Amino acid sequence: MKPATAAKKLGVYLPATPASFQEGVVTRAELNELQANPPEWLSELRRNGPHPRPVVAAKLGVSIAGLARGGVTEPLTTEQIEALKQERPEWLEKERATQAEVRKEAARINQLKKEKQERAAGRD
Repeated sequence: MKPATAAKKLGVYLPATPASFQEGVVTRAELNELQANPPEWLSELRRNGPHPRPVVAAKLGVSIAGLARGGVTEPLTTEQIEALKQERPEWLEKERATQAEVRKEAARINQLKKEKQERAAGRD
C-alpha cells in the first residue's frame, strides 16, 4: 500500500515519518508488524506528534470540521493539544458541545432503530 494509506492506518502524520517510510511501499505484513511491534520513531510520533487532523480532533473531542471552524488547520503536537485543553478557548467549548449533541442524537437514532427491529422481529 502507499505510505499515505499506511500512515493513516497507523494514525501518524506522514511528513513526520522517516524518509524510508515515505518513499517505500508498505505491505500488509509490514503494516501488521508496525502495529504489533512499533519501532521507536512510530512510538515517538504516536506519543508526541505531530498528529494528523483526525487524531487531533479525537484528542480534543471535536469533529474535523470543528477544528477547521476553530482555525486549526495544521497538525498539532501533544503539547499543543494539551495547551488548547488547558486554555479552553470559546471555539473549543462550542465544538465539544456540538459534538456531544451529535453523539447524543446518534445514540437516540440507534435506539429507535433497535426498537423498530425488535418490534419487527416480534411480528414474525
